[in-house]
Order: sequence, then C-alpha cells, then structure tokens
Amino acid sequence: MKISLIGAGNLATNLGRALVDAGHVVCQVYSRTQASADALAEKLGCRGVSNLDEVVTDAQLYIVALKDSALSEVLPELIRGRNYALWVHTAGSVSMPIWEEYGLKHYGVFYPMQTFSKAREVDFAEIPFFLEASGKMEMDILKNVASSVSRRVYEADSEQRRYLHLSAVFACNFTNAMYAASARLLEEHGLSFEVMLPLIDETARKAHTLHPTEAQTGPAVRYDRNVIDKHLTMLDEHPLYKELYELTSRIIHDAKSI
Repeated sequence: MKISLIGAGNLATNLGRALVDAGHVVCQVYSRTQASADALAEKLGCRGVSNLDEVVTDAQLYIVALKDSALSEVLPELIRGRNYALWVHTAGSVSMPIWEEYGLKHYGVFYPMQTFSKAREVDFAEIPFFLEASGKMEMDILKNVASSVSRRVYEADSEQRRYLHLSAVFACNFTNAMYAASARLLEEHGLSFEVMLPLIDETARKAHTLHPTEAQTGPAVRYDRNVIDKHLTMLDEHPLYKELYELTSRIIHDAKSI
C-alpha cells in the first residue's frame, strides 16, 4: 500500500522500517521538526516534511504515530482534504471514536504492543498487533497490512485495548523502573547492574512457561518479616524505594493467598 507516516518517533521509526521491508511504499514522513522527518525519511527512501500543508493527499493509508496529546491538535488540519483515505492511529489508550468527529468514513486503530527505541530494531514478526476498524472492508485492509509484518494479529475493541495498555505499563514500564532502582542501589555500592542480567533473563524465561503467581519467589511470598525488615532498614535513605518495597511485598503476599 501507499502509506503516509505521520510521526518520526520510536514507534514510527520501527514500524516504518518493517512496512518497507514488507514491500509497502512509505511515500512520506511527517514530523513537527524537519530534522526528525528527514532522518527517518532517509532510512525509508522517501521525503520528509514538517509542514501539514505538504502532507500528500493521495496516500491510501495514513498511519498516525504521535503521542496521545498531539492527536487532537493536528488531526483537524491533517484530515482536511484527505478524508477519503483510511486513517488509523497507533495509540493503545485512545479509543477509536476519536475519528468520528472529523466525518471520516474509513478509520481504525493499528496498535503494535511493544516497547520501541530508535536505536534498537525489533522482530516485528513476534509483535502482537491489535486492530479495530470502522467496517469489515477497513478491518480486512488492516489485517492484510498487519499480517505482512507480524504473525500475531488480533481484533480488540477500545475497552479491551485500554486494559492491554494498562497491563503493558505494569509489565514493561514499571518493570523497567524496578531495573532502574536496582541499578541505582548497586552503583551506589560499587557494583554493576550487569550482574543482574542472568537473573532478569531467567525471570523472563519463566514467564513463558509459568503463570506469574506460580513463578514468584523471594521473602515476600512467605512474608519473612526478618528479611523484609532488614531490607526496609537498608532503604532508609531512599524513602520512595522503601515505600515501594513494602507495598510490593504486600501485593506479592496477597496474590499468593488468592
């Protein structure tokens, strides 16, 4: 398909590469800053623009990969004169009816659930895509595009996608925040975070074969107050970590009894 990519951030960069590799034509990249648009456009072999008036009017599919707060700011001007095409956004937490106020006939959601960084390429074949569309024709198109880059394509309505996004925050963002806390504590005492990598890798591997509650280990499972209290004392200089440790220990223990 002839695709206009609106955005040049982490998601747009990775998705653009995957679409081009799958044989689609990304004809243009739009970003608020010309430097960002040009950087991604060069990788995709197309033109970058930073002026909304320069966004092409003949694309078949417009993929809007912008942060949630930017959607309502740019969509009115973006859609004007291009309302015949199929429009999708990539946000997990934005419902599909956002398109309805612009009088579009063809619209949907194209949500790849993964964490993305510009400097790190991911295997799109294993990334789950969650799709929602205004009609069967639109859904068929989105399924074809998603299936060209991924083996994991699902339909999910806006309510389901909201909980997917919420759950992903726990599984990814909060988990990474825990890594950052671990790294800080180690570095403060002359140790490298690298020593945690085998433990992290094994914990992730267990998630493929065991339910998280079955895989849980550590003092909080048995609520060993002797160990827990020692750890809390060690965290006196980090009150937020101390609060986090105690609350998380309670969550682990309570989950074990459910």
